[in-house]
Amino acid sequence: MSPLYRRPQSSRPLRVEGFVATRASDPDRGPEVRMRPDHAQERMMVDGELVIVEGPRRQQLAQLRVDETVPRGGVVIRDIAGVAPSEVVYVLKPDLDEPPPGRNLLA
Repeated sequence: MSPLYRRPQSSRPLRVEGFVATRASDPDRGPEVRMRPDHAQERMMVDGELVIVEGPRRQQLAQLRVDETVPRGGVVIRDIAGVAPSEVVYVLKPDLDEPPPGRNLLA
């Protein structure tokens, strides 16, 4: 999978403080990441925005929820495979305006 973003050197990692797994019958399910308002603000992200969660094994798009109850320096993950509690992840804003690096769609 080619990346949809270029990780800025200024991006700081966050620790997974909690993991929520849902069942098929749950009304509220799907990939989601919760983070503190100050962490979202420094990354120029807003509640409900699509973000990329990059873990040690894979990357996945998820919806962002801003939540003041999340511990400082951490995130709470829901339904994202390849991420476990106490691992380090990066939450990044995808660059959907440009094609992925190394691809020329006009050629």
